[in-house]
Amino acid sequence: MEKVRRPRGNWRDVVFGGIVLLVIVSDFFSKWWIRGNLQLGQTLFDAGFFRIIRIYNTGAAFGIFKGHALTFIIIAIIGIAVILSLVILLRGRWPFLDRLPVRVSVGLVLGGTAGNLIDRLLHGGRVTDFADFKIWPAFNIADASVVVGGIVLAYCIIFLLKPAGQPE
Repeated sequence: MEKVRRPRGNWRDVVFGGIVLLVIVSDFFSKWWIRGNLQLGQTLFDAGFFRIIRIYNTGAAFGIFKGHALTFIIIAIIGIAVILSLVILLRGRWPFLDRLPVRVSVGLVLGGTAGNLIDRLLHGGRVTDFADFKIWPAFNIADASVVVGGIVLAYCIIFLLKPAGQPE
């Protein structure tokens, strides 16, 4: 009986897609719940160092560069296109992109970028933020996903990427 050979990256595609979908759905529904249950500026929970509060952000992640919604929409669309082209089209040329930790990190970044893009498009250039540790600007699941994904990707690049000529 001949062994069936499946392409190596199929299950990684499922993990990648699942992470992207999980981030988008959890971000969407958390923002939807916050908007439906809290007035703007209203606090749901305050533990001193952390609170859940409904605010809007017209800037990038964690409130930087406020008031440039159109710029962020364009950057997000370009970023999503670049990420998808890297993961789908170029993984054969760059085996590093087919590693599971890289796929997870890129999935987190893509999901977070798409989550905030959806919110920005649905709500007039604003993004709903609600998690506030009071020592940096409030954020949401999409923001956290982009940051965690970026940190994991940086780790992968620093510690897992082999110089040219070395086997993966």
